[in-house]
Amino acid sequence: MFDGLKDKLGKFRSDAEEVAAENVEEAESPGEPTEPDAEPAPELDEPAETAENASEATTDADASASTDEETGGEEREEPAEGAASRPGFAARAKSAVRGRVVLDEDDLESPLWELEMALLESDVEMGVAQEILDTIEADLVGEEKKITTSTSDVVLEALRDALLSVIDVDGVDFDEAVANAEKPVVIIFTGVNGVGKTTSIAKLAQYLRTQGYSSVLANGDTYRAGANQQIAEHAENLGVELISHDQGGDPTAVIYDAVEYAEAHDVDVVLGDTAGRLHTSEDLMQQLEKIGRVVGPDLTVFVDEAVAGQDAVNRAREFNEAVPIDGSILTKADADSQGGAAISIAHVTGKPIFFLGTGQAYDDLVAFDPEELVDDLLGD
Repeated sequence: MFDGLKDKLGKFRSDAEEVAAENVEEAESPGEPTEPDAEPAPELDEPAETAENASEATTDADASASTDEETGGEEREEPAEGAASRPGFAARAKSAVRGRVVLDEDDLESPLWELEMALLESDVEMGVAQEILDTIEADLVGEEKKITTSTSDVVLEALRDALLSVIDVDGVDFDEAVANAEKPVVIIFTGVNGVGKTTSIAKLAQYLRTQGYSSVLANGDTYRAGANQQIAEHAENLGVELISHDQGGDPTAVIYDAVEYAEAHDVDVVLGDTAGRLHTSEDLMQQLEKIGRVVGPDLTVFVDEAVAGQDAVNRAREFNEAVPIDGSILTKADADSQGGAAISIAHVTGKPIFFLGTGQAYDDLVAFDPEELVDDLLGD
């Protein structure tokens, strides 16, 4: 999962580690700078400096200082060629003596540019990619970092901080929301057609069962031919109740009936499917708003495919702006090598990813953990 992105992050890590290691080596072993030709020693019988000569010397020194002030010191003598004359070298050398390493912007210019291209190629949203780069640069450039047996820890820490800054957002914790909400908990699912929304609902019913919760399914997708049959098969396989109406019925009425059923039968969670739609489908978006007014769902979950990449990110943003969501489920994550949607959606919407779909079986739904994902992306 996300192997392509993992490889690209590994490439940046190795490049940046190499730069840091070179800086340490250079600061610790700068080489001998070129010495200027020595001035001949003064003759022993050279007359002592006269008062007049001393006065002229003082006048010359004053004039030189005045010139420096007026020109901002631009006419100072150029430093000798070699490692010791490079910008920032003195700071690096002093840091190395203290057992620390420091990088400057020039050091990371090439690795960061390559990382930016790699992130964009992996369908990471442009603003998200820029924030990752900015965080890495702020964490590495100009900051002294303690040298351990390897500089890899320095770069690894910066990458980890940058990825978590965009993936790990404040928001609803799914398990806590279900545990703390008054029962029945009502969860509505939305998204475009064909992204695995209905299958994800069935998987979530199985997940909730493993957590000790009962559930009832509600087919609010009353427009699509075959929708009742599809969700009915899942309900039968899982042994859970399904509430549905005839095709063309009112989706709000279906979900309302499911809530009443859950209340009457002491069911913990109502899982309400809705018709696939685009955010520009005005009538369908109004139906979502009506469900919100009449039923008052506890959670609204956006579902899309991880493999859709940038398209999934854009749709998540647009849905969240039209009818605010509480979190997302990304399906087909096991088939996604790029990882752009998983990296970007939470940051773009400001809402967490709840689950990743990782296969066809009902158990193939894993709770999304930002730290576990980052550990996997940065692992060997």
